[in-house]
Amino acid sequence: MSSPADAAIDLDGLRSLGDDVSSGVPDGDPATAWQRRKDSYKLISPLNRRKFSVIVVGTGLAGSGCAAALGELGYDVHSFTYHDAPRRAHSVAAQGGINAARARKVDNDSLHRFVVDTVKGGDFRAREADAFRLAEESVRVIDHLDAIGAPFAREYGGQLATRSFGGVQVSRTYYTRGQTGQQLQVAASQALLRQVARGSVTLHTRHEMLDLVVADGRAQGVIVRDLVTGEIGAQTAHAVVLATGGYGTVYFQSTLARNCNATASWRAHRRGALLASPSFVQFHPTALPVSAPWQSKTTLMSESLRNDGRIWVPRKAGDDRAPGDIPEAERDYYLERKYPAFGNLTPRDVASRAAKEQIDSGHGVGPLHNSVYLDFADAIGRLGKDVIAERYGNLFAMYRDATGEDPYTQPMRIAPAAHFTMGGLWSDFDQMSNIPGLFVGGEVGWDYHGANRLGANSLLSACVDGWFTLPYSIPNFLAPHIGSPVLPLDDPAVVDTANAVRDRVDRLLSVGGRTGPDRFHRRLGEILYAGCGVARSAETLTDAIERIRALREEFWSDVRVQGTGAEFNQELERAGRVADFLELAELMCVDALDRDESCGAHFRLEHQTADGEAVRDDEHFAFASAWETTPDGSRIRHREPLSFAAVPLQTRNYR
Repeated sequence: MSSPADAAIDLDGLRSLGDDVSSGVPDGDPATAWQRRKDSYKLISPLNRRKFSVIVVGTGLAGSGCAAALGELGYDVHSFTYHDAPRRAHSVAAQGGINAARARKVDNDSLHRFVVDTVKGGDFRAREADAFRLAEESVRVIDHLDAIGAPFAREYGGQLATRSFGGVQVSRTYYTRGQTGQQLQVAASQALLRQVARGSVTLHTRHEMLDLVVADGRAQGVIVRDLVTGEIGAQTAHAVVLATGGYGTVYFQSTLARNCNATASWRAHRRGALLASPSFVQFHPTALPVSAPWQSKTTLMSESLRNDGRIWVPRKAGDDRAPGDIPEAERDYYLERKYPAFGNLTPRDVASRAAKEQIDSGHGVGPLHNSVYLDFADAIGRLGKDVIAERYGNLFAMYRDATGEDPYTQPMRIAPAAHFTMGGLWSDFDQMSNIPGLFVGGEVGWDYHGANRLGANSLLSACVDGWFTLPYSIPNFLAPHIGSPVLPLDDPAVVDTANAVRDRVDRLLSVGGRTGPDRFHRRLGEILYAGCGVARSAETLTDAIERIRALREEFWSDVRVQGTGAEFNQELERAGRVADFLELAELMCVDALDRDESCGAHFRLEHQTADGEAVRDDEHFAFASAWETTPDGSRIRHREPLSFAAVPLQTRNYR
């Protein structure tokens, strides 16, 4: 299918158009689609479950939950992580809270309102039926996590406490102070280790997945590298689950841990798995600003702080006075001014664009004038320091440790930074990719959040996938394969894939250049922030594509990887990940160039209203892009058309 947009931008040589893909959502009411789909699933009896082997890559909330649930059911599970322990997975970093449509507050919340907020928050670029599943299972998630030991905050009478997050007007976010991700990850990893102790899960730590084994048209294993010894080996199974997180570190300076990467998902993509909407990247408005050129990452301050903190800048551009010396009349609480209905709790994409607008117009604060203020003076005056410390004490301590400034006595300084990726491996309603037997869970997937994720929906979507979706849908795929053996390790598909991995490692080691991989990564991040950042245009994206191609060519002629592959070698690890980032980054820019509209966090400068709001093109772009990269590097854009029955298409309005 083509559109007028195809003629407006020269995309020749960048992509061709392929067939539509099917979501697999049952016909009928999206509100009941998940229950009807579960009722149609094939079952496997307890005595047959131990005959099936499943690989789960990643031990965050989605991976730990999936592996623990399948192990509890009796399947033979192999769990892989490149960390030294499962609890170190990056789910620990999402500290603000986890949403649930339990409607325990008397604020008129409901399942329907949850779906409306999620679909609208994603700017109508996600599956409506998946949003209903997220809402429905959210009730079970909280009860389950509470049962396995997550220490949720409670009201005086014992009821679980909630607070608000961006993009909503109700209180549905459950939390454990400012440590929610950490505490949920501890509970999930303990559930996983319980199955390890029982013998139903085999845990492989310090192993990184470097490729996917596809045989007979199915995903049947993975190739991994032992990060301690350097040994490259294989593990085969009846099905593979990728729960390996997002790719925000492609920007180099991001809120993610330095080790986060896209290699597992990108290697699966190069084996044929479609990649959905890779340009949909969220820039978190509540990160610490970059303070020095040597800085290797940014630090996230939880969105929960926007419950009580007020965001402002000086009304006068270039005002360098200390914040305490700027009177109220000379402050611009710009989110409260522009979006009075939601104020400081506007969705992340809106808040990030507004902050960038203030910084770019000369109203930025701090030594580098690259941030805005997040001020708690009013809340401390109204509630007292002890209440604020009870709600956010660890976050305030983290800010003080990072900046040397006391947020109890002076405003925090915050700025947008690359954070969450709404794009990811395409999957159908069963969470299965277009490669049969390859399932996805958590941020590595795409289906819930559209073009912008609402705060506190990330922990939820990971838990829903891991505990309450994949343990139902995977057996449905496995049931017809009763009696089928696991693929032998000497099968040609395994041997050929392992050899391809070895050849790639040898190629990285043999370049013999002068520049370390981190230097290339930093330069790639600079290109992406400039060309495919908070705002993009055809001009910036075209320039970014050209610069990425030149950088990739330079990488393969000048990268320096010291040491050998037969040892612990972190420079080799980083080089492999940067090589994948250099390919992924170009596809991100191609996707952003192809989507000639603004929606959510994908903000094209050519498509905005007079007052700077995003303008969607539902006539031509009401679909999820699903990209295929052929062996010769050509790109084919498939579509999954999106329709909305319960939440009619509308212009987002947070005013």
